[in-house]
Amino acid sequence: MSINIYNALLTVRTLSTRLPKKCFLPFGESNILNHVVRRAVNSGINPIICTSNDKSDDGIEDFCKENNLQYFRGSLKNKLDRWLSCASNFNLLDFHTIDVDDPFFDPQQVKESIDLLREKNLDIVHPSKISSNGAASVGYSIKSECLNKNKTIITRIDHVEMIDSILSQFKDLNQEVLESRFSDFLNIRLTLDYIEDYNLLTFVLQELGPDCNRIEIGELFSRNPDLYKMNWFRNLDWSSNQNLIRSKQGSI
Repeated sequence: MSINIYNALLTVRTLSTRLPKKCFLPFGESNILNHVVRRAVNSGINPIICTSNDKSDDGIEDFCKENNLQYFRGSLKNKLDRWLSCASNFNLLDFHTIDVDDPFFDPQQVKESIDLLREKNLDIVHPSKISSNGAASVGYSIKSECLNKNKTIITRIDHVEMIDSILSQFKDLNQEVLESRFSDFLNIRLTLDYIEDYNLLTFVLQELGPDCNRIEIGELFSRNPDLYKMNWFRNLDWSSNQNLIRSKQGSI
């Protein structure tokens, strides 16, 4: 694999109790999934759709075939195992994870994260704290060898959705947290879980277009200081749900 190639696993499923099949919600000229694919491609990032082998995700495979996109289907409930199997299938030395729930991810930070992983020979680069708090700008950069070394831990667990608690079980992990670049994003929620999120994201798209950068998004919120109120109240529900998933998912 060329050092100049940035591979991203676009993590997506259709099962969702709050917004079923949200990846296929209308968004601009197409839908959320297609928007994320285009945003990656237009930024020089190679997207690989990483979904589950459950029948509920057959529509995602159909979408990939119709649009000649690379894709992989793996474990429904174990996200780490799905990433590991996908990376092995495509012979990836490393990769970045982008949730399709995050349609305005920051391509610049994605590349910064992968570059940091490679330059410092790290195992994992974690998302910035602001991103993890709802700003949804960047995911994880992961060296495939790291997952292979911890395959026994990964495959023993039935359910892995929130991966941080599982990563804490990996031994001798060489890791860093990506530095946040936008301190003014503390109260901006740009991930998609609720209808209020969808309404806000659609507004951003209409105002700025599909390829807007994070500085432009920050300026939009600065010009509209009450805009964050459209969905920020949902962040408490979202955070509580994440903690609930952590408590329920498997461990060894």
